[in-house]
Amino acid sequence: MNSSMINKIAKAKRYAEEPERIQFTRFEATFRGENDVHTTSFDNGEWHCTCRFFHDWGDCCHTMAMQRVLGVTIPAAYRHGITSGLGTQPLVH
Repeated sequence: MNSSMINKIAKAKRYAEEPERIQFTRFEATFRGENDVHTTSFDNGEWHCTCRFFHDWGDCCHTMAMQRVLGVTIPAAYRHGITSGLGTQPLVH
């Protein structure tokens, strides 16, 4: 294997161990809920979901679950306090 690629793989591993380096500005995901499939999205600090609860309340279990899964990769101001005070580490991949 090329030594340049070996260095890039090592650097990628180091970056993956430091998720605070990464912050999403936008994404869209399909979320399979218990009753239906919804689309959740994050765009420049705004969460959205196609479920009825989000439409009525501006937040929902789908967006809150996404915040827990994404952990520190969502800017703190847009995490709605989901990962704080729960006694567990956020899940980060």
